[in-house]
Amino acid sequence: MGRVSLVLIISILLLGCTSKKERDLMEMYDKNIKYNKNLQKTEKIQLYDGDSTVAMLTATYLYRPKMDEEFVVGIHIEDDESDYNLTEGGYILTLNGKKPKEVRVLESNSTKLKDISFVTDWGVYYLVSFPHTGSKKLNMIFESEVYGKGSLSFAKVSKYVFTKQTF
Repeated sequence: MGRVSLVLIISILLLGCTSKKERDLMEMYDKNIKYNKNLQKTEKIQLYDGDSTVAMLTATYLYRPKMDEEFVVGIHIEDDESDYNLTEGGYILTLNGKKPKEVRVLESNSTKLKDISFVTDWGVYYLVSFPHTGSKKLNMIFESEVYGKGSLSFAKVSKYVFTKQTF
C-alpha cells in the first residue's frame, strides 16, 4: 500500500511540474508570437568555397493573401569589403523563376526587422517583392557569378502546426 501511495504522489508531483513548465512555455510563445511565426517562415542558405562559408542569405516570407509575395532578405558576403547590392554585382534572385518587382534596402532600425530572426550588424537587409503567384509552394533561387547558387523553399501554408492547449 505504501509503494502505491509513493508512486501516486511522485506521479502527481511530476505532472504538476510539467504543466507549469508547459504553461510558462506557452506564455513566452504568446509574448513573442509575431517573432515565432516569422521564424517558421524563415529559411537560410550558405554558399561555400571548400569548407568555408563565403555567402549567407536569409529570407523571411511575409505572407499576405492575394497580394505580392514579400520577403525580408538578408545577405552577408564574407570577404567583400565593399558595399554589396542584391540587385547589382552579379547577383540574381528569383522566385519560381521570376525576378523581383521591387528591391528596397532596409535601414538597420526598420520596423520590418524588429520581429525577424537572424538579423545581424554585418548583414544588409532588403524588402523584396515578387509578383503574386497562386502556387502554394515557393522556390527562391539566389545566384552569384562568383559564389554559385542556392535554393530556399517556402510554403504559403504553415510547415509546422502548433496548437495552443489549455491546462
